[in-house]
Parts: sequence; structure tokens; C-alpha cells
Amino acid sequence: MAEIEPSSFEESEHITLCRATGADCEGILRCLRLAFAPYESAYTPGAYQDTVLRPETLDRRLLDMCVLVAVNKSEIVGTLAYNVTPESDGHLRGMAVIPEWQGRGIASRLLHQAEFELRANHCRRCTLDTSAPLERAISFYRSHGYTATGKQSDLFGMPLFEYAKQL
Repeated sequence: MAEIEPSSFEESEHITLCRATGADCEGILRCLRLAFAPYESAYTPGAYQDTVLRPETLDRRLLDMCVLVAVNKSEIVGTLAYNVTPESDGHLRGMAVIPEWQGRGIASRLLHQAEFELRANHCRRCTLDTSAPLERAISFYRSHGYTATGKQSDLFGMPLFEYAKQL
């Protein structure tokens, strides 16, 4: 884990936000598996695998995106990846918080950190894609200012709906 500069990360007595490194792969994969396990039956097999990742797809994400992790002591309890698109928008991917840590503000902290860093990279808009089974996530994104754009794409036979927010 590469700790984020103190001026640009939030810390509480239990959770620290950090930039992930290759050493965090096992913890990130565990976090994704635990967070998305309740939805596995609602996903196509390919869509689920693309969501929870494999070591090689996570390695690719670490190269292509900035991956944030929320850490309690040495346990990764949340993660979120982002990048800047060719259109200079921010794009979020792979938000996950393990079930026993959900509802404690970790997702909000990860989201605010990603948005802060995207604004610092001159992004004026941020997008994300989500699926219908993730009703709680959709409600979370809406409560943080994201609205459906009407754009729909396909993730291994499963519809993805784009949401966006002006930064």
C-alpha cells in the first residue's frame, strides 16, 4: 500500500485510505469476492468474473487505473478504482466494501477521495457503470449526486447503466 499524501486522504481511528500496490492484490480480490457474493446468482458468469476479477485482470487494473483501498489495520475492507478517460472525464470502477463494514461511511470516503483526485486531474465530469441488481449501490450513487445518463452497454450479456456527476 502506498499511503496517500496526508493533505489528500481521510483517516479515522480505524480506517486509512491508501493507493493500492501489487502487494494488495490478495486483499482487493477478497474484498471484491465478499462484497459481490450476494449478487452472484443475478449476474451472468462472465459478468460476475469481470466484477470480482482474477489476479491477472487485477494486475491490468492496477496498471490502467488508480486503485484506492480502505484499510483497517492490515485488512482491506473497501476498494474503488478510477481513471481519466480520453475525453478527460473521470471514470469509476469496482467499488466494493466487505459486508461487515458496509454502512459505516467507507464507500463515501472512497468516493470523495476519487472525486477529489479526479478534480485535481482537471476532470469536470465523472461516470460509472452499474447493474440493476445493485439497487443499494444505485441508491448510494444517487445520494452522492450521480444521475442516470440513459446510456446502456453490455457486460457479458448483462445490461450496464451509466451514471454521471458534474465535478
